[in-house]
Amino acid sequence: MVGHDVPLNQGCLAPITTIIPPGSLLDPSDLAAVIGGNVLTSQRIVDVVFKAFRTCAASQGCMNNVTFGDDTFAYYETVAGGAGAGPSWHGRSGVHTHMTNTRITDPEILEKRYPVVLKQFAVNEGSGGEGLYVGGHGVIREMLFRHQLILCVLSERRGEFQPYGMDGTQGMCGAKTGL
Repeated sequence: MVGHDVPLNQGCLAPITTIIPPGSLLDPSDLAAVIGGNVLTSQRIVDVVFKAFRTCAASQGCMNNVTFGDDTFAYYETVAGGAGAGPSWHGRSGVHTHMTNTRITDPEILEKRYPVVLKQFAVNEGSGGEGLYVGGHGVIREMLFRHQLILCVLSERRGEFQPYGMDGTQGMCGAKTGL
């Protein structure tokens, strides 16, 4: 966002004041029903900041959590998606963006340790939107469970709410989550 190299530990930004009203999305009351604050809200905040500074288009907008298990084990992963394009570059495909810094489990390890077959894991070509610089494409992650498990998917932008593009363009909605 700075646009040039900055020496480490020199300080380059003026402090800002953030005003977060009590009872708002970012400061809910103790009685508010909340879930996934780090999964959805943090990602969206980064998108909003990037939009305000016209740095880049919106990303996948969520850390896309998948958990499955039974009484004997639990597995958790964050599934990658597309990063927003910038004013002079295409977005990256199949990456974790903004607040998530996890690596996904290698397919061989996943299938060896858990009762699952990874049928497909690929870039979802064409899902990055349109424009001079295209947003990164999301991924297709198809799993076959070898016995009955409990599955939970926490995800977003699978419906009508598209990520915004640069200069008024629209990104693409995420693919359907099928069970």
